[in-house]
Amino acid sequence: MYYRMKSLFLLSLLLASTAIAAPAQESFSDWQVTCNNQNFCSTRNTGLHQGLVMTLTRSAGAHTDVNLRIDLGNLETVETKAPPIAPRLQFDGEPLELDKKKWRETPHHLITGDANAINTLLDKIGNATAITLADGQGTISLIGLKAALLFIDSQQKRVGSETAWIKKGDDPPLSVPPAPALKEIAITNPTPTPFAQDELNALLDYGSWRMNNSQCSLDPMRREVRIFAVSDDKALMLVSCEAGAYNVVDLAWLVSRRKPFASRQIRLRLPFTPASGNTDLELMNAGYDETNKELTTLAKGRGLGDCGVSSRWRFDGQRFRLVRYAEEPTCDGWHGSGAWPTLWVTK
Repeated sequence: MYYRMKSLFLLSLLLASTAIAAPAQESFSDWQVTCNNQNFCSTRNTGLHQGLVMTLTRSAGAHTDVNLRIDLGNLETVETKAPPIAPRLQFDGEPLELDKKKWRETPHHLITGDANAINTLLDKIGNATAITLADGQGTISLIGLKAALLFIDSQQKRVGSETAWIKKGDDPPLSVPPAPALKEIAITNPTPTPFAQDELNALLDYGSWRMNNSQCSLDPMRREVRIFAVSDDKALMLVSCEAGAYNVVDLAWLVSRRKPFASRQIRLRLPFTPASGNTDLELMNAGYDETNKELTTLAKGRGLGDCGVSSRWRFDGQRFRLVRYAEEPTCDGWHGSGAWPTLWVTK
């Protein structure tokens, strides 16, 4: 009986360590948190920051894989005319002094991966309301930061452990569960046979027939058929169908590469439930990355393209499976789609 119970206990630990974490995205006053299926979490201040943003990230598990950065302007839009930020940082009007030995500093960016330096900063600003810049614009509201950090602690199951940021305890670091195993979606055919010209022409003709027989509101002059080889015997067909101010909704089919053509419409379904509650994903501004062999979508929250949803899907020989999903619900001009926080990642 002892050995049986021991085996069941070890099995439960194994299942716990390999279980998929549920992605989560929440806002707490002026702070936004995103945790992906690896329990990797990031949080940053939002709102009227005027280009001054603090971003904090932390991986799951017992190790101290943390990162904190303060930026005036992101990596794409540097505030070249503004004086260096490090000597001008203040919290509630008091100078914010940092140990320069533990921080990498450029005029408009500060970054550290030192856990002690991060803990020292968080303790120092714990009861403050804002970090600002002397003689210049830029505000990091601290309203909601503690709640955001507690959410990360809870998501990564650190509450009550020595590694927690908010509700510390005596539990050792190894009591924190590791990141779930990273799923792999292999490329089944990295070099599909290229289309012969007559084959491509026949598929385009078939796509035009499909387009003309689909209930699409897009002006016929703006409709487009695109064909991509995904395997030696299957092709991806994308047809633009609906349009808004800055988004185009596409329809997609998997099509056999030989006549008589057989096709199956592609429907993308997320393996988790996003904040919208809808697991079916529309093919917004769809494309095909032929280098990485991935179907891509990009739903812009507004024309500027600083918020929305982006995703990447890989063909496994039967269907397209989610490789990466990123979502930025805050439209504050901070970053483009390539830097939106991720909720789902794979190998």
